[in-house]
Amino acid sequence: MLEASRRGDHHGYRKEGQFPPAETLAGLTDMERVTERLCQVLEAEEPPILPDETIVYTRTVRGLPPVYTDEEWEKIKETHFIHEQGRVCNISPDYGRVIQNGLDKERENAARMLEGADKTQTVFLRCVIRSIDAVLGLAGRYRAAAEKAGNRAAAETLARVPHKGARTFREALQFFRILHFTLWCEGEYHNTVGRFDQYMAPYFKADMEAGRLDEESALELIEEFFLTFNRDSDLYPGIQQGDNGQSMVLGGMGADGKEVYSLLLKLCLEASRELQVIDPKINIRAGSETPIEVYEKGTELTKAGLGFPQYCNDDVVIKGLVGCGYAEEDARDYVVAACWEFIVPKVGMDIPNIGAVNFPRLVNDAVLEDLEGAPDFESFYGKFRERLGRECERINASIHDLYMIPAPFMSLLMDGCVERRRDISLGGRYNNYGFHGVGISTAVDSLAVVQASVYGTGEITKGQAEDVVRGKGEEDLLTFLRYREPKFGDNNAITNELAVRLLNDFGEAVKGLRNGRGGCVRAGTGSAMYYLWYADQVDDTLSGHRKGEAFSANYAPELFVKSKGPLSVIESFTKPDFTRVVNGGPLTMEFHSTVFWDGDGVGKVARLVQQFIRHGGHQLQLNAVNREKLLAAQKEPEKYKNLIVRIWGWSAYFVELDREYQDHVISRQNFSV
Repeated sequence: MLEASRRGDHHGYRKEGQFPPAETLAGLTDMERVTERLCQVLEAEEPPILPDETIVYTRTVRGLPPVYTDEEWEKIKETHFIHEQGRVCNISPDYGRVIQNGLDKERENAARMLEGADKTQTVFLRCVIRSIDAVLGLAGRYRAAAEKAGNRAAAETLARVPHKGARTFREALQFFRILHFTLWCEGEYHNTVGRFDQYMAPYFKADMEAGRLDEESALELIEEFFLTFNRDSDLYPGIQQGDNGQSMVLGGMGADGKEVYSLLLKLCLEASRELQVIDPKINIRAGSETPIEVYEKGTELTKAGLGFPQYCNDDVVIKGLVGCGYAEEDARDYVVAACWEFIVPKVGMDIPNIGAVNFPRLVNDAVLEDLEGAPDFESFYGKFRERLGRECERINASIHDLYMIPAPFMSLLMDGCVERRRDISLGGRYNNYGFHGVGISTAVDSLAVVQASVYGTGEITKGQAEDVVRGKGEEDLLTFLRYREPKFGDNNAITNELAVRLLNDFGEAVKGLRNGRGGCVRAGTGSAMYYLWYADQVDDTLSGHRKGEAFSANYAPELFVKSKGPLSVIESFTKPDFTRVVNGGPLTMEFHSTVFWDGDGVGKVARLVQQFIRHGGHQLQLNAVNREKLLAAQKEPEKYKNLIVRIWGWSAYFVELDREYQDHVISRQNFSV
């Protein structure tokens, strides 16, 4: 099955969808339009049963039809803020409840809620019911196809799910596949997997105890399940192929406050390592008491070159989320969104990537407009801090009258939506926004020059500093700034202290802000694609960064910095208080693939990750790369189709990336241990 998946045999079942134009939906409510389109898409699907599969469902319809005409959509945009595609995305559904209950029970509940519902609520509930019926209809056709193909295992599974709740691990996996598949067909995207080892644990445990599964057969089943994520991923929207949000979270603190690291977690890591495919993207929750064996298992996966697992520190994240107003039980249940942003499953309708702060531009503006009149560094920094506050206020004020396309089937998978008779697009228990912090290391290094060399030694005059950010700096000075001044990641006091201040002030700048949905605003250290986009808006900086160069991705040293080694970087990048900037954004580090050639190297990297967590870092992602191989892949891509790299919060096949993303990965520093 793996080779068939890599060859793309499933693409042979694809067809172009033939749907009525959006004009035919005139007269329907927004909610009814979405449901009508979902029904049309599921009806157009022709169930294929692939050889040797027992977990079925493969997309056959390439495109999803729009719910609005172009003119209608433009009219909506005239009076509303539209985030990305205007659809519900980047949230974590309650798969566990629906898998346990079955769709028949969920349908009965929705029908019961019709009593006493007003007109708007009635439309919502009827759309939920109609969506369920469409899902059950396609499941019935898949069952018939499985019976016709002689696939007894798949047919028996579909005889129960999704009508009834799952009883076995296989049934639960098939149920998940149906739900996940349907969300994409409804139009939602970046549909995360959530805490897979938590909500799947009862089925896995029951099968193991009953002898229906052993470790070997369980691993085979998990591997087949993992392949289903890669079957349709080319149809999922994102900046690049691979940016599809299929993030799986494993381990971490349970509801009782104790860490949970199970056999199921171990088998998931083994399955990912053996398959070496880009989905699902693995995230491990860890803490100060996490055993070294977990890091070693994770490092074996890093060694495979997949760019994951990504590590999240429970000790920091849970405290930070509680500080943002999340109930502790919800904070303990956190997961990551498409890339790294921290969200809460089942009840959260946060938009954690709604805006971004361009830190290098703010520093440059302060140099041009405030440096001359500032008598000392504290005065200058105070002006910069004011700019940061105004920028956060400006971004927040620019987001108003948010419109999101309704998502009735997704609402079924979110806690309380059916009971409240309210679509999830209108909000959940938590409706917070997240602002990325872009170019943090560039900003810190630039501020260090102002402090140390303008106000400190006087080696650089204010006029020279202003010339640099205008793009008129002398070459000798630019070289000096690039290679000789203090750099964040060298574990020096100047940049370490400035990073602490800057991130504290970022957290403070958003602390009092409330968004249009009544939620707070969370600061973070991620960059997403802004590390390319925002770099184009900035001239040369006092850090030595040149116009036209990309910023470092996420929270990492500048690309040209030759640091003192990975431990030095970790010492520097764990200094700030990340409970103040808890939107997420990992320290991103590349290790040369030769580091992992022996067991000693794996052990060293595992202990380095453990040090990161124990030092108070909040999030870490590692990449095992080989620069020579990447360059060869650019020249002869046909020979390296399965070469995987980490981009900013997701992994992708290197040869499928645009050149600018490829070049950025190649330019990153490779560490050794």
